[in-house]
Amino acid sequence: MAVKLRLKRGGSKQRPHYRIVASDSRSPRDGRFIDTIGTYNPIPKEYEVTIDEEKALYWLAQGAQPTDTVRNLLSKNGIIAKHAESKKVGK
Repeated sequence: MAVKLRLKRGGSKQRPHYRIVASDSRSPRDGRFIDTIGTYNPIPKEYEVTIDEEKALYWLAQGAQPTDTVRNLLSKNGIIAKHAESKKVGK
């Protein structure tokens, strides 16, 4: 099973709110998911992102592939860099 870290859309029309989830790559965007990692609200001028760092690092270590948007959010919060460091230390 290929796991992806992606956005699951919620909210009403013209007011999106997203959850960052780990899900099977074959499941639909707003369908079944394995674990919730955080939230993303793009509406305010300073967008709001909350990410559970431990869960994100766990799923990245398990081989989950983030989508482009999720990769950007994780890198802005420094999680991608921590994951890269942990891979270097492990070798």
